[in-house]
Amino acid sequence: MKCLIVDITKCIGCYNCQLACKDEHVGNDWTPYARPQPEGHFWMKVAEIERGTVPKVKVDWIPKMCMHCEDASCSSACPNGAITRRDDGIVIIAPGKCRGSKKCIHACPYDVIYFNAGLGIAQKCTMCAHLLDRGWKEPRCVTACPANALIFGERADMKDLIASAAPLPLGDKAMPVPKVGVYYIGVPGKFIAGAVYSPTEDKCLNGAEVTLTDAATGAVFSTRTDNYGDFWLEGLSVGTYSLTIQKEGYYPRVIPSISTKIDVNIGDVELLKKV
Repeated sequence: MKCLIVDITKCIGCYNCQLACKDEHVGNDWTPYARPQPEGHFWMKVAEIERGTVPKVKVDWIPKMCMHCEDASCSSACPNGAITRRDDGIVIIAPGKCRGSKKCIHACPYDVIYFNAGLGIAQKCTMCAHLLDRGWKEPRCVTACPANALIFGERADMKDLIASAAPLPLGDKAMPVPKVGVYYIGVPGKFIAGAVYSPTEDKCLNGAEVTLTDAATGAVFSTRTDNYGDFWLEGLSVGTYSLTIQKEGYYPRVIPSISTKIDVNIGDVELLKKV
């Protein structure tokens, strides 16, 4: 059973995987696996995600393609039986059977199926099955990745990696995450960041203790400010938190009800020196 793992912590945003997919499929007819990919479609697409506000900003690159679900909702939605899951786990839309109903596009929870208006068919990533069936060991996107952020192989051989990975979250969609053939390592959680300083001394405060408490679960996260007074609390779930900042010789500060629906830069926080 084939499996693909995407390690976001290694992705450098070079877009080689996206370009390799274009090189393999644009203008090339690989029937019965796939017809040519239109130039404006991206069966492998690298999403650049900017998070936070200046100066507390992070950028992540997330390669996204068909997840080759075990119980593919696109397949059950297709009225013509054009979408099947092969014995090796790869989900294929047979171009010769597709009649362009678009039901698969609406059924896909990850929005990774495209409609080729010129041909009147739905299309998506094939995991380069036409190459694998000819003896290739990897899809083109994996071969093109210089950072080894894409790992392809047999599920049985990658059990340890899969144990540390997870399906790509569905964002705000209120539906269960499907069982997939593509897993992700290092999907970024939310962050709360800021800087601590003393206005009376006009200096950044190094070593201030920053404690974050999850209002729903009571879970506690903590860190200390660096030489510039900066702090980052990362990998947070979406929720509501209270933040406490304290340092010996200064009055503590409490900031309640911080929502992590988006990444949060709380800005500069004053700690007043005790007299």
